[in-house]
Amino acid sequence: MKKRLVIILFFVIIFITFIVVWNFSYQKGLEEAYMPVIETPAGNFMPTESGVFKRSNVAVDYLNMPVDENHQRTLEAYYASRAFPGAPPSIPHPVAKERSLGGNTCLQCHQNGGFVEKYSAYAPITPHPEMVNCRQCHVTKNTNETFKEFTFSKKQPPKVGEGQNSALLGSPPVMPHQLQMRENCLSCHAGPSTPKLIRVSHPERVNCRQCHVPKTNEQVQVDINKFLRQFNSSSNE
Repeated sequence: MKKRLVIILFFVIIFITFIVVWNFSYQKGLEEAYMPVIETPAGNFMPTESGVFKRSNVAVDYLNMPVDENHQRTLEAYYASRAFPGAPPSIPHPVAKERSLGGNTCLQCHQNGGFVEKYSAYAPITPHPEMVNCRQCHVTKNTNETFKEFTFSKKQPPKVGEGQNSALLGSPPVMPHQLQMRENCLSCHAGPSTPKLIRVSHPERVNCRQCHVPKTNEQVQVDINKFLRQFNSSSNE
């Protein structure tokens, strides 16, 4: 009898818990969706957009920084280190510790950049220094050949230039890539390590998302004659 009461009590507790959780979920579902806004002394901002402001404190320094023509990074080199556009770049140099995560080694050069005498180049700045396990995505490049032939064709990177990524001639170009892990615009588009073709001319305007929007869809070419034939055939049925 005692064992039976314990079992009944157990199921009663589970049932009450289910009712409480369901009621809480139902009440939350009735609330209107909103975008959280955080108030700060410098102004209000949305957390999902905060990444763009991470390096705004050095924006004026980028604007006044002289251009080192002898150590310019090319856009070809930028894409050559990636398996495809948008892929994590490979590590083009030996690493200090092969099994290190990266937070204590990689960030010494790639958190704030700077000129590296050993490689005679400026270290690119990571847009996500908070992700300290760098070696989870970035690997060293040990060979230029694959162990087996394949038919993979590398996708061409987006074109750069006047009107290439703009809705109208002269309008602000759209972002041809996703923003996940790349919300910090100035880390890739300002400073001496940035490829010249994608270096922004106005880093002091730190609110990039005010004018530049992601390219979320492609324009689809519609065969109007084919569309009319399909429409007429469906209407006659």
